[in-house]
Amino acid sequence: MDKFLVNKSMNLKGKVRVSGAKNAALPILAASILAGDEVILEDVPRLRDIEIMEDILTTLGADFEFIEENKLRIDTSRVENKDIGYELTSQMRASTLIMGPLLARFGNAKISLPGGCTIGTRPIDLHLKGFRALGVDCDVHNGYIEAHSEGLVGQKIYLDFPSVGATENIIMAATLAEGETILDNAAMEPEIVDLSNFLNKMGADVKGAGTPTIRIKGVEKLGKASHQIIPDRIEAGTFMVAAAMTDGDIELENIITSHIKPVIAKLKEMGATVEENGSHIRVKGTSEPKATDIKTMPHPGFPTDMQAQFMAFMNIIDGTSVVIETIFENRFRIVDEFKRMGADIKIDGRTAIVQGVEELTGSEVKATDLRAGAALILAGLVAEGETIVDDIYHIDRGYENIEEKFKALGANIKRVSV
Repeated sequence: MDKFLVNKSMNLKGKVRVSGAKNAALPILAASILAGDEVILEDVPRLRDIEIMEDILTTLGADFEFIEENKLRIDTSRVENKDIGYELTSQMRASTLIMGPLLARFGNAKISLPGGCTIGTRPIDLHLKGFRALGVDCDVHNGYIEAHSEGLVGQKIYLDFPSVGATENIIMAATLAEGETILDNAAMEPEIVDLSNFLNKMGADVKGAGTPTIRIKGVEKLGKASHQIIPDRIEAGTFMVAAAMTDGDIELENIITSHIKPVIAKLKEMGATVEENGSHIRVKGTSEPKATDIKTMPHPGFPTDMQAQFMAFMNIIDGTSVVIETIFENRFRIVDEFKRMGADIKIDGRTAIVQGVEELTGSEVKATDLRAGAALILAGLVAEGETIVDDIYHIDRGYENIEEKFKALGANIKRVSV
């Protein structure tokens, strides 16, 4: 099993190109089922989660080929409706995203209940509620979700919570439904806009993505398309925090700045300098950062996936910072790992009170989930001594070549196999 060895590395400097967004690529890969033809995707990150989705689609009969490093050709013309078992779904929450496309194309889906990062319960109730509204019979038996429909019919659907996964699944299912589906209180994340743009390129009729109300008019057939995946806003945010907390100077390429407004605002609040220039952004740190408070919210609020990275920064800022987590109940599992490094953090329900310390010290820590793993690397960059980050398979699920990108900025980080 691999580990990262991280040593103190202040004043990181240089340029980083941000990879394509994992959370955009995964639903788009699932949506390729709807094409029944060839699709070409550019800027697909080479990540473990992408490999798992590839395994799922290959099991169904899809043909995959990376024709360039990050350019993927998928042919789903020979896809068949097969059961997807626990061996595949247990590795990734996003495996549920194949349900919408399978229901739209075949009228049936059977998939084992999914796994993924243990950051909260993330029930699939909203997915099933949406499917049922479209005319699907859904049941959970012996650890499997079984869904069947004689024909999907558009309806008006209200989500009790703006779930990203449920929004994506319902949109994909509705693309081939009879009539119009109106989805209210939909999630508004940029990844949903990217999925909708891809679906429309295949011939779908999806309007309103990025707003709380999305309208999907069913069409008879979808077909081939080419599409470039949007940049990963969470990877971008991670390197922006790295610049700020190491008092560094990092320029990021391949950015959509409107996707990271909350991150930009908070870093400025904390004393960093942020310069925006088209698809580039430059972040310069400060020797006297300021404490701040954050509250995670659905987009366009502060992203839950950036909470741990900001907490890593807060640990070394003089003063008291407060983090309120409203999305996932287990996002604070990382706190015990920060404490092993000397952090002073108190938890009260979904609130973390962070009292900055003079310094963190290197320790052996575990990545409790994907974003926690990235946050521990950040903490290791400012800690005295060596930090050993274990369970980095979580990090590999969501960050492409993270150690190489950090090394290019001057970081002392090494991957070792044990």
